[in-house]
Amino acid sequence: MNNIQLLLVLATMMIVAVACGTKKETPKEEAPKTLVVYYSQTGNTKAVAEEIAGKIGADIEEITMEEPYDGDFQATIERCLKEREQGIIPAIHPVKADLADYDVIFIGYPVWFGTYAPPVTAFLDSVDLSGKKVVPFCTFGSGGLESSVKDLVAAEPNAEILAGYGVRAARMEAMPQEIDNFLKASGFMEGDYVQLEEFPEQHEVSAEEAAVFDAAVDGYPMIHAKAKTVAVRAIPEGTEYLFTAVDLPREDKPDMPPAGEMQVFVTVADGAAPVFTKVIR
Repeated sequence: MNNIQLLLVLATMMIVAVACGTKKETPKEEAPKTLVVYYSQTGNTKAVAEEIAGKIGADIEEITMEEPYDGDFQATIERCLKEREQGIIPAIHPVKADLADYDVIFIGYPVWFGTYAPPVTAFLDSVDLSGKKVVPFCTFGSGGLESSVKDLVAAEPNAEILAGYGVRAARMEAMPQEIDNFLKASGFMEGDYVQLEEFPEQHEVSAEEAAVFDAAVDGYPMIHAKAKTVAVRAIPEGTEYLFTAVDLPREDKPDMPPAGEMQVFVTVADGAAPVFTKVIR
């Protein structure tokens, strides 16, 4: 091998060595920028919003009204009913955040009359969430996550509406742990979470199961029903029931027609009394 050939071989070996020793850096995928925007009347929805934003490091902003609802519950309901009858959507202040900067938007609200409170309607009317991932969360007296999400899908047909979270106002103490599990299960946080098994097929309620249902809804004025069938599954530290129940005639309100069937979720933690977590009508 002559000197020229030897030099060519050595040069080739050096190029190969350098190429093998150089690590190609995989471009890091940027984390989606997230905003939590919410309306809260009593502070419950605000507490959920702050829990979510704190856990995932999201920006947060409150939806505020130009003429806020009175803090009195009855006055708020009467005004809201009148606005619904007249087709009035209350005015809100524009949000300060530039929604164009965000990939994921959590929208929080209390459920009124089966859907999100009117200030959230005003917010949705003022923005375009096309192409955004939208995560609803809500607080309620008995239920309304599912029905409000249907309205949200209709209001923002070009957004990707993801699975949402809802909690009864009477169960706010359970919210932090449930939010932790929800965010992990939804992929917004890393870590272990509880993946529940699907409910089995429903069966006719036994006397013992009927007693669980009656104890869970006892004293709640909006549920006057009898359990017909039930499915049962184990949950961490307890049991969860999914009852199908039917409204009963009201002796105190004979003119009120029964609302029909409903699904009632009931949790019985070990050593604790039954409590219903949500109702789907």
